Amino acid sequence: MSDALTHIHDLGAYVSASPSSFHAAAEGGRRLEAAGFVRLLEEEVFPAEPGSYFVIRDGALIAWILPEDAVATTGFSILGAHTDSPSFKLKPKPTTGRYGWLQAGVEVYGGPLLNSWLDRELTLAGRIVTLDGREHLVDTGPLLRFPQLAIHLDRAVNDGLALDKQQHMFPVWGLGDPREADLLGLAASAAGINPADIGGFDLVAADTQTPRVFGAEGAFFASGRLDNLTSVHAGLAGLLEAATGEEPGRPIAVLAAFDHEEVGSASRSGASGPFLEDILLRISGTLGADLEDRMRALAASFCISADAGHAVHPNYAERHDPANHPVLNGGPLLKINANQRYTTDAHGAAHWAVLCGEAGVPYQEFVSNNSVPCGSTIGPLTATRLGIRTVDVGTPLLSMHSAREMCGVEDPERLARVLSRFFVRPATGS
Repeated sequence: MSDALTHIHDLGAYVSASPSSFHAAAEGGRRLEAAGFVRLLEEEVFPAEPGSYFVIRDGALIAWILPEDAVATTGFSILGAHTDSPSFKLKPKPTTGRYGWLQAGVEVYGGPLLNSWLDRELTLAGRIVTLDGREHLVDTGPLLRFPQLAIHLDRAVNDGLALDKQQHMFPVWGLGDPREADLLGLAASAAGINPADIGGFDLVAADTQTPRVFGAEGAFFASGRLDNLTSVHAGLAGLLEAATGEEPGRPIAVLAAFDHEEVGSASRSGASGPFLEDILLRISGTLGADLEDRMRALAASFCISADAGHAVHPNYAERHDPANHPVLNGGPLLKINANQRYTTDAHGAAHWAVLCGEAGVPYQEFVSNNSVPCGSTIGPLTATRLGIRTVDVGTPLLSMHSAREMCGVEDPERLARVLSRFFVRPATGS
């Protein structure tokens, strides 16, 4: 448990430093640079020398290790995850309010469990771009709250809470006349920016409660944004571990942490966009690869799509498959769906089983109840775009898409252990 506790506390620190996708990418970059990775800018020529590198594009991060003996046909071992989480995004002209309250105009981002966001102190975080084109990270600290109506004013609330996204998800942040207040200016001041210099902004709400280990014998971990910072953090830990080795015949290890998965991934920094393909092509270019070499390298490559999954809920067991009941601390999930909402097939399952066996990690299968629609991940998108064999895995959670989710203390470290093995093991291809 000592390794698991060390990992889980570091995960808590990573989540706390990452209230938005932009912060998650920046904190990942900070950790990589501290370990000797070199940040590259996309507008510059990529180096041909072996080494450890990373690129940040908006709220996404791609990092890789180019081994000494890599050639034009060397395969890639790619870990795909995502940096964003369900939330509420600040609208244009966000300062509003009535009856003496200052409120914020927000738009629902993704599919948050709305009731879980009530009565929590929320930060406003993300980026502001000034008129000179510079990007500034913003984290206001506790500022917003969605106050719930008292039970005295709605005696039937416990019979079924209905929340309208426009009428009820309208947070307060102060008192006064909205005509004399400026929420965006307050966020700018928190980042040391002159409000007059604001050119654009991408700001979201995030829970500010400290992550905590809890439960009998410290079995559980509660935090915001575990979907999917558990996977991003495990990927970082695995990649940093892989960077310390020099085994011959290693694949090119790649961590791809995309943005916008919760809203469909259709962006320049999302998994449906060109980011990963751009970087892989440029890496191959530094190795002198032609088209035939690139196709051979992709055929020898493998992708693990790591995203959060569902543990069986003891109070809602009928919503789960009757035979497959993943539990917290039972090991990471192998996610399976007949309709390819997850990409796992027999080859992928076998490769995952080998990796877990070599890492000494137990794993569990997850499949949906036939009557409950199955979610999806970046796995099918990556497999479709690049033709790389892909398997879907993840850490089991309860309260997924809540403002505060829950996992087992042991599972995130186990996932990182498997990924550290994945990054150095020769890719299996087809």
